Amino acid sequence: MPFAMIKNLRQSPLAETRWDGVIWYSPSIFLGPVANVLKKASNCNSYLIVRDIFPEWAVDMGLMGRGALYWFFKAVAQYQYLVADTIGVQSPGNLEFFKKWKDRGFGRLEVLQNWLADAPVCGCSINLTGTTLSDRKIFVYAGNMGVAQGMDILLELADSFRGRQDIGFVFVGRGSDASRLVTNARTRGLQNVLFFDEIEPQQIPGLLAQCQAGIVALDPRHKTHNIPGKFLTYMQSGLPVLATVNNGNDLVKLIRTEDVGRACTDNSVATLHGLAEDLLLQLERDLEMRGRCKQLFGRLFSPAAATNQILAALKM
Repeated sequence: MPFAMIKNLRQSPLAETRWDGVIWYSPSIFLGPVANVLKKASNCNSYLIVRDIFPEWAVDMGLMGRGALYWFFKAVAQYQYLVADTIGVQSPGNLEFFKKWKDRGFGRLEVLQNWLADAPVCGCSINLTGTTLSDRKIFVYAGNMGVAQGMDILLELADSFRGRQDIGFVFVGRGSDASRLVTNARTRGLQNVLFFDEIEPQQIPGLLAQCQAGIVALDPRHKTHNIPGKFLTYMQSGLPVLATVNNGNDLVKLIRTEDVGRACTDNSVATLHGLAEDLLLQLERDLEMRGRCKQLFGRLFSPAAATNQILAALKM
């Protein structure tokens, strides 16, 4: 793929264009050769935005062993790191993974927070007032439902609340585990859970406006740090978070320090149940909690903040 891109670029009207900087995003891990060609032709600096550390996370999840395929992907990823003058990772915990790269003087390393553009509330095809969860306090999960999320614990959480008629759980999205989770909920006979297919991004604010808290889930086998995009979406909408993530994840400290929700790392339904109850109680008495979520989003996760940071790095 990257070599086909380079060939087509050289045959395009942009072949002689010279650039002030090269910015690329990983994943995919395969754009290093393209970035290198552009960088050398323009004699400019480059900035790599790393959001997933692949193939490490795939090994953590048991999707891949440390065989030939792993080492091939590892070599491809290492090449793109060598091309970069600056690498921006998404959380402080990821800095350790690149410590050797930095110590060898290959380039600069910094935390570059994720970002999300403003999204006004413009309606949603999902109307919870017309469902069995009408008038309940809703915990919502909006995003991918796959192996990396480890969402079985969320159905166990819903099961633990089956006696509460004032609480409901809504899952919106798609993924490799989606159909299995739906079947699991039916087998358990959960009446406090609803599943919906993926909706357009512009409808997400309208969905979240009907809910009380957002859910973040990451499989406890993860060893790298990850601040999921759904966390930004929740903060943008002023929705506090209930999170169950891998041990040591930087997201836990962020949630607790900023007081924008509850988080645990022990993969325990009992712990998560208690935190969910605590969060709902705090929402009743803490009228500034939603405002803190929005303030956190504006301070750390705006496109302007990311843009200014990347441009400053390219000028060095």
